[in-house]
Amino acid sequence: MTEKLYETKYGTIHYWTNEIRAERRTLVFLPGLTADHRLFDKQITYFEEKYNCLVWDAPGHAASRPFRLEFGLDEKAGFLHEILKQENIIKPIMIGQSMGGYVAQVYMELYPGSLGGFVSVDSCPLKRKYVTAAEIWALRRTEPMYRAFPWKPLIKIGAEGCAESEYGRKLMKEMMAQYTKDEYCRLAGHGFRMLADAFAANRPYTIDCSAILICGTNDHAGSAKRYNKSWTREEELPIYWIDGAGHNSNTDEPEEVNRIIEKFIGNIDS
Repeated sequence: MTEKLYETKYGTIHYWTNEIRAERRTLVFLPGLTADHRLFDKQITYFEEKYNCLVWDAPGHAASRPFRLEFGLDEKAGFLHEILKQENIIKPIMIGQSMGGYVAQVYMELYPGSLGGFVSVDSCPLKRKYVTAAEIWALRRTEPMYRAFPWKPLIKIGAEGCAESEYGRKLMKEMMAQYTKDEYCRLAGHGFRMLADAFAANRPYTIDCSAILICGTNDHAGSAKRYNKSWTREEELPIYWIDGAGHNSNTDEPEEVNRIIEKFIGNIDS
């Protein structure tokens, strides 16, 4: 994987690709809030010899700093759109974990018909009907709650709340520890406010391509399991429950998640 850059008025986005070949499918991996490209290391290792792969450090995350947190989810999806144009990538399959799944849904809203597939990994639907007013209110006020915790316990809580496996928790600790407490709280607060705004916008957020849902049975992040149960029921999207996995199910059970993704790609191409 080769590190590349995309310049914006707020800062520089760092992303990584293997050799992009026109005859191969492209998988675009979108990590969740405060996580970075390493979240998908187990997926990149598995898929990079078979497919084009692209993964980023989202704006304001890890290598994509410094970056002014003055953008919304529409602009974030727009940055991704320009990166894909820069790489001449057409009809990618987007694989979004948590916040990455929300970015993919906004992408489909802004650029309909542009995706070849969508895999939601421990993410949730953006449609307004799935979320309560109280949940939107709470999202806007997450930052002060995070600031109330001392930094070391916050890292421990964050890592253990996201992953069940030793590998997944160690990785999440490493990704969190690269920030100062102030950086982390500002980044998380900004992300949750963007998400609240996206819910409140009450857009259709139509999924206009083949799609599947993946969710850990031990995902305790917010109401993820409740949302996914409603999502699969209301929109008849296939769901795969990853037994014993937490919110970062792709790090807790990478072999199973990779197998599910590969089967999904095969079904699209058959």
